[in-house]
Amino acid sequence: MKIIGITGGIGSGKTKVSKFITEAGYPVYFADDRAREIMNESEKIKAYLIKEYGKGIYIKNQLNRSLLASIVFKKNKALENLNKIVHPEVFLDFERWKTQQTQEFVFKEAAILFESGSYRFSDFNVTVEADEELRIERVMRRNHFTRAQVLERMANQWSSQQRQEKADYILWNNGSLVDLEKVTGEFLLFLSKKWN
Repeated sequence: MKIIGITGGIGSGKTKVSKFITEAGYPVYFADDRAREIMNESEKIKAYLIKEYGKGIYIKNQLNRSLLASIVFKKNKALENLNKIVHPEVFLDFERWKTQQTQEFVFKEAAILFESGSYRFSDFNVTVEADEELRIERVMRRNHFTRAQVLERMANQWSSQQRQEKADYILWNNGSLVDLEKVTGEFLLFLSKKWN
């Protein structure tokens, strides 16, 4: 079994690429989605967040994500501390998930694959990239964020250059969804040829 890491900056289209991969029949672990679920499930993480930020960080036993984001994306240390407690739990969750898979390739999609160091446990890593201005526009439209909010999140991720230097493969997403599906298919073909 080969583990393929998928990453990309906010608005790059990494989740859409991952969904195309799922539609092609491959298992994909969505690390960011699972992290959100784990923050609602793990008593250890809940206790940490309540201690750090007060009981208001959970509303009806569900994480108040907008409040948490407003705190951690403004204070680097807060985000770093949160990642230190959440990422080990996500890593263990991925390891459990992986044992249930039988395909030749499994994919792990994570926004901070490189920043967290989890790329080291992949056999191959791809970054989905798009021009910065296009990424900003996509996130503003999708999330109804202000430009400042998008830039705040970008500041907490590696730059495109850093990701590209670390990646084994760069998948560009400056076009339409049809274009993206095509280059995703080409990427999957590349992988199957690489190990066959």
